[in-house]
Amino acid sequence: MRAKPLRVMALLIAAAILLAATVIALAVGFGGPAPVAALDSINAPFRNLDYSAIPAVQRYTARDGAALAYRHYASAAAATPGATTTQRHIVLVHGSSASSRSMHPMAQALVAAGYTVDALDVRGHGDSGTRGQIAYIGQLEDDLADFMRAVPYPGPSTLIGFSAGAGFALRFAASPQAGLFDRYVLLAPFLVQAPSNRPGGGGWASVGLPRIIALTVLNKIGITAWNDLPVTQFALNAEARKFLTASYSYALAANFSTHLDYAQDIRRAPNALKLIAGLDDELMLPERYAPIFASAGKTLAITLVPGANHIGLTLNAPALSAVVAACQD
Repeated sequence: MRAKPLRVMALLIAAAILLAATVIALAVGFGGPAPVAALDSINAPFRNLDYSAIPAVQRYTARDGAALAYRHYASAAAATPGATTTQRHIVLVHGSSASSRSMHPMAQALVAAGYTVDALDVRGHGDSGTRGQIAYIGQLEDDLADFMRAVPYPGPSTLIGFSAGAGFALRFAASPQAGLFDRYVLLAPFLVQAPSNRPGGGGWASVGLPRIIALTVLNKIGITAWNDLPVTQFALNAEARKFLTASYSYALAANFSTHLDYAQDIRRAPNALKLIAGLDDELMLPERYAPIFASAGKTLAITLVPGANHIGLTLNAPALSAVVAACQD
């Protein structure tokens, strides 16, 4: 008599497992990002920039043997024969979809202020690897650590990240390798699932949430076979798609950001942390940064730049002056 209830229970468990597996399979197979219309406020500002003085791409070798790209900007002081300088070294990390080219105006402003600057093509972007792809979650931290060891600088170093790159900078600041930099500057950081993000990401990206949820579940149990599937599609126009990264795999999207628990990243980050955002940011809600960081127990200097939207934070003169000032005090 007792065997029958046990068989029923076993059948119910098997049915539940089959249903869950079916839902996950459908989400993985068909839950990717939808097409998204081009967002002119992101695409247009770069059309007329002067790249005539941009440094050529250089390469460093990551631990997997990949030759990853960066651009080096020597300070005027360092270029003077016989000069000695202890000026700060700055590493720039671009935003989502972009490359080191997008940080050129900021690099120029910092060089003019006397800093030595390296602007990275984060793996999966620009000239570093296959666009939209990385091999595993955590590879970007490994790459940044490899860069700092391959291209050493004798003085102090600051990591400046923009948007998704700022989220990644915060992630790195919360890691065991945070000591590779003595200061972190976050520019309009994208914090995963935070109230500082405008609904729908302000129209910048289409997110395949069902696929993300399903792959997150699979990754929790050690299944990573489908981490190369796209989960994010960016609002690029046809011309920008030729140069930028149109979509992110699950692995890249999960790595080029904060952790899901962004508050823990904030708590673990060192106190040498600053934040700058534009008051007219169309992707973020800049007034919410202060309470987010305060609720995580972190007091930091926050500068809100009037008249600067999201991309304007990397291009507008007042915003660039604020970035330079954040590196000086």
